[in-house]
Parts: sequence; structure tokens; C-alpha cells
Amino acid sequence: MSIDHPPTAVSAEAPYLKLLARDADAEAYEQPVRTARAEGASAGRIAELEHAKLLALRVRAELEGRRRREAELSALFETAHDLAGLRDLDEVLQAIVHRARSLLGTDIAYLSLNDPVAGDTYMRVTEGSVSARFQQVRLGMGEGLGGLVAQTARPYVTDDYFRDERFRHTCSIDTAVEDEGLVAILGVPLLLGTDVIGVLFAADRRARVFEREQIALVRSFAALAAAAIDSANLLAETRTALADLEHASDIIRDHSGVIERASDVHDRLAQLVLRGGGVQDVAAAVSEVLGGTVEFTDSSAAPAQALERSRADGHAVPHGDDWTAAVAAGGELLGALVMRGHPALDPVDQRTLERAAMVTSLLLLARRSAGEAERRVRGELLDDLLDGRDHDPRLLRERAARLQADLDSPHVVLAAHLGSGATTGDREGAARGRLWAAASHLAATRHGLAAERDGGTVLLLPVEERCTAAELAQEAAQSLSAAAREPVTVGASGAVRTPAADPESVTVGYAEARRCVDALRLLGRTGEGAATEDFGFLGLLLSDGRDIPGFVRRTIGEVVAYDERRSTDLVRTLDAYFASGMSPARTKDALHVHVNTVAQRLERIGRLLGEDWQSPPRALEIQLALRLHRLGAAVGR
Repeated sequence: MSIDHPPTAVSAEAPYLKLLARDADAEAYEQPVRTARAEGASAGRIAELEHAKLLALRVRAELEGRRRREAELSALFETAHDLAGLRDLDEVLQAIVHRARSLLGTDIAYLSLNDPVAGDTYMRVTEGSVSARFQQVRLGMGEGLGGLVAQTARPYVTDDYFRDERFRHTCSIDTAVEDEGLVAILGVPLLLGTDVIGVLFAADRRARVFEREQIALVRSFAALAAAAIDSANLLAETRTALADLEHASDIIRDHSGVIERASDVHDRLAQLVLRGGGVQDVAAAVSEVLGGTVEFTDSSAAPAQALERSRADGHAVPHGDDWTAAVAAGGELLGALVMRGHPALDPVDQRTLERAAMVTSLLLLARRSAGEAERRVRGELLDDLLDGRDHDPRLLRERAARLQADLDSPHVVLAAHLGSGATTGDREGAARGRLWAAASHLAATRHGLAAERDGGTVLLLPVEERCTAAELAQEAAQSLSAAAREPVTVGASGAVRTPAADPESVTVGYAEARRCVDALRLLGRTGEGAATEDFGFLGLLLSDGRDIPGFVRRTIGEVVAYDERRSTDLVRTLDAYFASGMSPARTKDALHVHVNTVAQRLERIGRLLGEDWQSPPRALEIQLALRLHRLGAAVGR
């Protein structure tokens, strides 16, 4: 069964079907209408032809769109095929730029890559360019359309570059674009994940509007270009890795026995590092593996010439019958590993010694970094106590606990200063550094705190019952002077009972310790340590708390206690003895006792106070203590 169409309908469509069949241009579709009008066709016939023309043009546009998409897909497929068989990155990028230019029909296409070192983007591949200046242009991030795409990771298009104010124009870029004669430019980013590695461009030397499909096509090519670059980089890295593996394989085949020895030392060094070993442990492990004697020495004890050569070359160098490997980091010489009595080392053993030197430098730097971090934290906590910035006892206790310090136990504040005028210039700076390092070490080992302040060092150390503040100051002065290689004067405060609960007492204690340092200097006792209790009645002036009962107790406490236990009159005898001008004869008259009784009491007093109790300095302190004792007793009554 067939359906017959009106002859007019068939005749109206027929010329357009022929035009579609031979892929005529759009102008040819006007000819059937013009011919019908010239032949005097009816209005209905003309209308049918117009309708058929519109349908044919719509079909023609659809066919052209499909052919264009097929061409684009074919180009993308060919590019992907080229990428799969990547041999030369420049050839693949050139093919991408060429196909993008061909499909979009632009005058020029080009691709730029980002330079992470220089912080800009540079031209890598061009197609259709005629300007040498344009082919060598570099764009800073945010400069020009390309710089904006590279910075924002978004595509940008302009139909008139020089009138577009969305991006920053620069003289060098505008000159290059003008030299090339470009007007309309499309740029899309080359993305690896979220990172922009470059930009793909298509541009015309006349005004042009890029359609959405064209922008999408260029973005597809940009994705392929990014994949090509990533694949090429991976391929280069793989080739390098393979070459390294082949080289390592050759070494293993040639030196299997020596490599086993090197592996052994590597394992030992790794274990040493993991369990917190020191530089001497590294030297011992290398000595055992290499079958010799390896020692870590200070840079001053190593052969100067060999040490300098090793640091400059980065290798172990021979020196007589020994080998020296510099232990250095960042240009700083930390010491040396010296292998004794081995005039000849094979290359792998030499590298083993060099590796051990590197591990030693890492251990020293790690220890230094850890020490500096701990010193900084200890110093910040003590600074807060001294400056009164944190009065919350709970927070203070938590911060101290992380440093293994207990701020609820009694502490002593120590002020340590280098001897006045002992050092100058660089020598003084080095001595200050050694003092700070030694003070920090002392604080860490004694579970205390240390900070740099007022040109010296302040420490807050716990004090035990069996150790007085004065003894602690003397011990600190000796150890810090030895470490600083200069006299260090140390003053100590009285006991600070609970620094966590009463941070202000630390500030008061520091002021007292500073006064002790000043007193020691004035008395010519630079390099010594002392507390206020060491200065007798002068300590009353130095002490911020004016501890009068403590002074009396330290000076004549044994005599007072003896009287209380035995109901004797030694204190009254002392008073009468000094009031009588230290004359036993006049003393016996004042007390109304026999002179032998006075002599026996004075002998007992001597055993309680010490043999030098009648020396002028001690006698002065005892008389002051007696007077203060009488005043205290009177107030008590």
C-alpha cells in the first residue's frame, strides 16, 4: 500500500533534496524560490518552496553540526591515540595546538606552561605565529589574559583584547600581542587535579565571538595536553628510576659483599636513631662494621686541612693513615668522624663512613632542635611567671607538667651573670651562648625552668630539704662557669614556696637574686654563688622579705635552742659578754657568777657557734642578732 503525495509537494522538496545531496552552500538554497518567481508561479507554490527551503536549511545546519562534532571527536581521538603512544612531548603538544587551530579555524593557536621557580608562565608551543617577540613572551601571574587564566584556573575569552579591562595590561605583553596582530583570544587552563600547569590559547587577528561549543572543545584539548605533560613527566621519572636501578644492580653485582656490610651499618644506624642513640654509638657501630676504629671528634681536634677538604667536597678524605669525614649541616661544621689506621678504603666503605657522618649530623641537629624547642618552652613559661602574664594556677601547673616540673614544690630563683668586663665582642657573645645552653641543660636535668633576661640567665629550680639556697647557688656558679669558660656569678633568692599559686613571688625572688649578684660583684666575689643568708646582717638588706627571724635563727639559733632545752643562760651570758667589751672579768661581775662559770659558758657557746664566733664580722652579726632577739622577745611579751 502506498501513500501518494500531491505533485506540488514533491516538486517543492525535490530541488532542496538535490542541494542537500550535493552539499551545496547556503546561498544556493535561494535559487529555487527565485526561479519560481521568475516563472510566475502561484503564491501557494512560492509558499511551499519557502517552507521546504527552511526545512532544508535546518537539515543542512544539523548535518554540518554533526560533521563538525565528528571532526572534533576524531581529532580528540587521534590526539588521545598520540598520547597513548607518547614518544616525544613536544610532538604531542604541537599536534594538540595544530588540531585546535584547525577545528576552530583561528589564525593562531599556542600553549604556555607555568614556571614554578620564576613564578610566571612562558610560551612553549605556537602554531601560526609570525612574531619572534610573541613566541618568547613571558607572563607574570595575573598579567594579561593568559596570566589571569593561569592564576584563577578559569577559562577567559575576549573578542577585543585591547579594549578588555578585566585583566591587567602590561607594556611587554601588549607590545607582543600587538606585534602578532591579535584581537580575539580564548584561553583555557591546563589542569592537573586542582593545579594549573599552563594555558592553551586560540586567537584571531580580527574581532570574533567564540561559541560555547568551541570553548568546550579547547578545554578538551587542554585536558589532553595536561595529561600528555603529566605522562611525559612520569615517563621521564620512570626512565630515570630505571636507569638508577640498573646502575644499582651493576654495583650490587660487582660489590655484593661490600654492599652487605653497608646494609648492616645502615640497619645499625637506623636502630640507633630509633632508640635515641648518640654520636658515640654511631662511631662504635661503624667501627665494628668497617673493622677499624672510628671516633667522633670536635672540629678543633680534627686535622684542619683534611676537615676543610671533606666539608668542601662532601666526601671522606684520606690524611696519612686516617680518613676524615666532616660532620656538617648547612655550612656549619659540627665535628668530624675520623677512622684511624686505614690508609686505604674501597669506595663503598668510604661511602659508609660518609653516610655515618651524615647520620651523625642529623642526630646533632635533631638534638639541638629538640633542645632549642624545650629551652624556648621553658623560657616562655618562666617569662610568664616573671612578667605576671598568666595567674591561672591550673594553666601554670599544666604547662609545667608537660616539662616535668612541679610548681607546687619549693623553688629557688637564681640569677646568673657573666663576670663584669670578663669578655668583649664576639667572645662575649659566644660566652653568653654557652651560659644560656648550660643554664637550659641545668634546668632540664633539675626539672626546673630557665630564661634569658637582663643580659644574663634566670633559673627557677626546685630545692630539696637537704640542700640550701646558698649551696644551690654555689653549685650553679661552679657548673655554669665551667660551661661558659668564663666566671659566672650566681645569686639566689630565698625559697619560693608555691610558684603556681603565687607567681608574683617568682618576680620578688628574681629581684632578690639580682641584688645578691650585685652584692657579690661589689664585694669582689665575681664567679661565686651566694644567697641572702650568706651575707649575714647584710642579707637583711638584700632580702626582699626582711626575714629577721630567719637571720636570728641562722646566727644564734643554736644558742637559743640550747637555753630552751637545758634552761641555761647562754644568751644572757652573750649579751653581758659583749656589753662588757668582751671581758670575762667584767662579764662575771655583770652576771654575779664566778669567772670560771663565764669561761665554761663561753666555751659552750664556741662549740655551738663555731671557733670564729669572736672574729669582728661574726661578733657584729651576733650582737645584731642578740638585739633583734631581745626586741622580738619584748614584742612577744
